Amino acid sequence: MTVLSVNVNKIAWLRNARGGDRPNVVDCARTVLDAGAGGITVHPRPDARHIRASDVYALKGLVDEYPGAEFNIEGNPKAPARAGGYPGFDRLIDDIRPHQCTLVPDDDAQLTSDHGWDLTDEGTVVQLQRLVARYQSWGARVSLFMDPVCVQIAAAKRLGADRIELYTGPYADQVARCGLDHPNAEASWTTYRDAARFAHERGLGVNAGHDLDLVNLARFVSMGHIAEVSIGHALVADALEMGLTRTVERYLEQLES
Repeated sequence: MTVLSVNVNKIAWLRNARGGDRPNVVDCARTVLDAGAGGITVHPRPDARHIRASDVYALKGLVDEYPGAEFNIEGNPKAPARAGGYPGFDRLIDDIRPHQCTLVPDDDAQLTSDHGWDLTDEGTVVQLQRLVARYQSWGARVSLFMDPVCVQIAAAKRLGADRIELYTGPYADQVARCGLDHPNAEASWTTYRDAARFAHERGLGVNAGHDLDLVNLARFVSMGHIAEVSIGHALVADALEMGLTRTVERYLEQLES
């Protein structure tokens, strides 16, 4: 079954909006894991707009209490240390030694991750190849955030990545705009299915994430070969109505259907 890794960024964002420590990120992550999720994802940004470096260290201790659960740290590997407590992506991975790190080509100005790596640029490839090997030497499985473009996926394999994470925003947009069974949504689904198959045939694990929700999730993962989904915004929004435990259970049900 596809593993559910819950991104807790939005919980931290809500805490930061008011100050203090409510909601408590670690307590919420514990509820998520107790409800059956297979892991916790964080995407600490240098401006600390949601997850802070201190949260990452605290969550590592929590995840270690759950045998079989995984900790996934996302971020731009080029991000250096910043004033205000961000130690740099390299330092976080070295200190935490997560089960998985997902490398994302975002910058400080982006509201959210919205595109995959462009591996036609030789300089980017050389830099990523070195970083992938470094993080693997620190015990992390390395995933690259990618669009469903086979030539780019092939390049991810060549530079040594263990997995890719398919950026699923365009599929979710088609479903939201047209409906799950509309030809546009079906065509997008087929594009992702073909990309997932292409990656799987080349020995890459396949993760997926961005705007997956209770409407589109089961259909998306029905393509097969999806090892893990990382879901945050939609799951936290649903939890406002259903509660965090029941929401995690509902997402797990979608993955089992």
